[in-house]
Amino acid sequence: MPILKHAKKKLRQDNKREKQRRKIKELYKAMVKKAKATPTKDSISAAFKAVDKAAKIDIIHPNKAARLKSSLSKVVTSKVPVSTEKTVVSKKAASTSKKVVKTAKSKPKAKSSPKK
Repeated sequence: MPILKHAKKKLRQDNKREKQRRKIKELYKAMVKKAKATPTKDSISAAFKAVDKAAKIDIIHPNKAARLKSSLSKVVTSKVPVSTEKTVVSKKAASTSKKVVKTAKSKPKAKSSPKK
């Protein structure tokens, strides 16, 4: 047990942080388990939110968060049928988007030197 005053305070802080981190870790694990068992839009988005929060405060590594989210999205696509409707883009829309891209990439005019 700590004897010094600052060591006692540090122990209290560490215990408090440990409880908070454990709560978030248990939450994200439960949400992921629930989302895999019953993949609905709400459960998946809640699991994504919990995983992102856990990664944000360094409970899990960001790459692990990406893997979890990827596996959850695969579960959703495999169990929920995707609509077979195709979106058709007209040629005019495609040609106008090309023009917008070209104008966006145009170089700015060179500034003239100030007159003396």
